[in-house]
Amino acid sequence: MADEVRFPLIARVVPDVSGLEKEFDYLVPESLRDQVRVGTQVRVPLNGRRVGGWVVELVDGTSGSSVTAVAIDRLKPIAMVSGFGPSHDLIELARWTSWRWCGPFRAVMRTASPPQAVRHLPSSRYGRVAGPADADAIELLRAASDELAALHTRREWVRTQCVKSRNTDVATDIGVEAVSSRLLRFPPCASRIPVIVAAAQVGPTLVVLPAVDTARIFAARLRTHGLTVAVIPDDWAAAAGGVDVVIGARNTVWATCPGLRSILILDEHDESLQDERSPTWVARDVAIERARRLGIPCLLVSPSPSIAALEASAPVRSIGRVAERAGWPLVEIIDRSDDEPWKTSLISSPLAQHLRHPDRRVVCVLNTVGRSKRLACRSCRELTVCERCKATVHEPEPGVLQCARCDTARPPVCQACGGASLANLRPGVSRLREELEAAAGRPVIEVTAALGDDVRLDAGIYVGTEAVLHRIRSADVVAFLDIDSELLAPRYRAAEQAMTLIVRAARMVGPRSGGGRLLIHTRFADHEVIDAARHAAPDHLADVERDARESLGFPPFGSLASISGPGSDEFVASLPGSVMRSSPSDGRWLLRATSPTHLADALRLGVRPAGSRIRVEVDPSRV
Repeated sequence: MADEVRFPLIARVVPDVSGLEKEFDYLVPESLRDQVRVGTQVRVPLNGRRVGGWVVELVDGTSGSSVTAVAIDRLKPIAMVSGFGPSHDLIELARWTSWRWCGPFRAVMRTASPPQAVRHLPSSRYGRVAGPADADAIELLRAASDELAALHTRREWVRTQCVKSRNTDVATDIGVEAVSSRLLRFPPCASRIPVIVAAAQVGPTLVVLPAVDTARIFAARLRTHGLTVAVIPDDWAAAAGGVDVVIGARNTVWATCPGLRSILILDEHDESLQDERSPTWVARDVAIERARRLGIPCLLVSPSPSIAALEASAPVRSIGRVAERAGWPLVEIIDRSDDEPWKTSLISSPLAQHLRHPDRRVVCVLNTVGRSKRLACRSCRELTVCERCKATVHEPEPGVLQCARCDTARPPVCQACGGASLANLRPGVSRLREELEAAAGRPVIEVTAALGDDVRLDAGIYVGTEAVLHRIRSADVVAFLDIDSELLAPRYRAAEQAMTLIVRAARMVGPRSGGGRLLIHTRFADHEVIDAARHAAPDHLADVERDARESLGFPPFGSLASISGPGSDEFVASLPGSVMRSSPSDGRWLLRATSPTHLADALRLGVRPAGSRIRVEVDPSRV
């Protein structure tokens, strides 16, 4: 019997080379033929050196085939197989992500790949769920699964009828597509473990949350319920082999998970779920698209759902008004609208009482570093400014006033009347620490992002920027001393971002049954964010925010992109006229379009000048 004839196998490879957005054809040697699949990571020769890459397509080199522009006998062979990479469906999802957020496809492929080479996958390990699950989550997931399954069946029937009738004009669109994502509003202090257990009862699930440290804690608790768990990125191989729950931070949305039945995004509102590198994809949106392609439900869980999630999902489900309110701490609003800023310290009387309690751990939040950012004379009330450029001056250290614009330094004396007594209209964290120590009579630890992770964890009082909410795990009282600076920030998501800080602080102090307390100092006690926190009713904020965003055309009712870097002027000038653009601010162009699709297509038409290093940030969170 003659030997079986095997046609040459050609692999289309995306090299992992910065700045190179091309695909190349390589010949698959017979010795590697059984190892190479779509998604396999390989090493290939390119420009005289070996580079890593991914196989994104496999075609046989039959005679007459036009799969490659280079003759088969001139193709270079793949040098070696490095290991497993993303599956075919993830590769297609990566292409969509690259288009949607206008970034390099190679960067997304790297995110979807294991951190180290994986040559062998372990056997699948599935456990038996033990313990209670969240009934609402089970109902949501099963209802979504049934709806999507019915839609899939209907689609297949329509396609079959098209084939039988041989009528290519028969419409295959069967109407509005079922929404794959569901939204569960879940209070900040309630355990989310039952929600994950509920998803695992439906089948293998992918769980994405803001911090990998939290993921490891959750994984340990899930294992006590009899579930097998893989934490990304460390357990990439175990996840690809097959487990009940794959959990981790935002990159987990790209994890390989055979037999995936549902995706959970916990705290979908959190900015940490957006990649800061280009492309600036958002885990929530990638998860929704992945679920849609697979025909599985995506459950978004948040104490205060974002407007984007509300618009992308079916109607929100909550756990009930009584249970939701019990899952929030006590919130005390300190209304300072009648206080005179010239005479008033940031430390209120209610806060001072907590500070003086020796057994109470207190965390104070002020998003202003340094000692003083704005000063005025107590005698004539004149704002202290720089004599050279007229910008406001700050006090980086005692006895020195310094201009942040021109760097001029001078003694702390009023130029108008010569007075030496200056009032802090906006003190910084360093100055506030001194005032807190004087009021409390005990040491106060300063915490800012610049100070790093070396923070004492056994202190009684902490003060810092929002970094303190990430470094300290628990407290009896959290006080926001200037929440107004967040509420009034010139960003379209300012209200949502302020609510995110309140949610994070709520988890630190725990539910009202445990005596945890939030103190919110504000001059806008009737603001929708303050109202939502006071009544544990995030829908109060959502209703107002949705109307404001829609009227202004901000996301999700429009799309934004920030363009910066050398060559950005030329790039923006080459874009279609249908994209609105604003003049550069802080070296950045701001683009606006009617939809993400419109913006993505327009950005693809832009011409990048040779040698330019343009940063494209789609869906910027701080605009």
